[in-house]
Amino acid sequence: MSDAASPDNTQIDPGEFRRVLGHFPTGVTVVTGADADGPAGMAIGSFASVSLDPPLVMFCPGNTSASWLRIKETGAFCVNVLAADQKDTCGVFASNAEDKFEGIDWTTNVTGAPVLPGSLAVIDCELHAILDGGDHDIVVGLVKSLRTSDEAADTGPLLFYQGGYGRYE
Repeated sequence: MSDAASPDNTQIDPGEFRRVLGHFPTGVTVVTGADADGPAGMAIGSFASVSLDPPLVMFCPGNTSASWLRIKETGAFCVNVLAADQKDTCGVFASNAEDKFEGIDWTTNVTGAPVLPGSLAVIDCELHAILDGGDHDIVVGLVKSLRTSDEAADTGPLLFYQGGYGRYE
């Protein structure tokens, strides 16, 4: 792996880059989609709102991710915001498991993308734009439907900070 160069040609060590940015806590999501071969999903920490009008959100998957390549072709995706008690779910979707949906009784919403049970919030989107983000894509989705879960709200969100999972208290 080569070192990334900043605009002034200063070399940035990828390990140091990851360590420093690990000091910024992030929420944990699972982005899902379903194609002719069935459901696909991946754990994503780079999720944010973009615009209120129109309602847009974004996430950044690795551009070689097999799950992302399947989801991209569907033209739709669902962002499942994980609750603090869904650490094991995150682990499955962060893995290279052949069937990440084994044992999960998922449903769908407007776009047909899988909705995971127990999610703190669900944001169902049509693909709006894909931008170049280096070794990741910057994916913008037009929100078609969204909701929160009163039951999951009691546990709070699953957070990722300095290489580990935690919760907001």
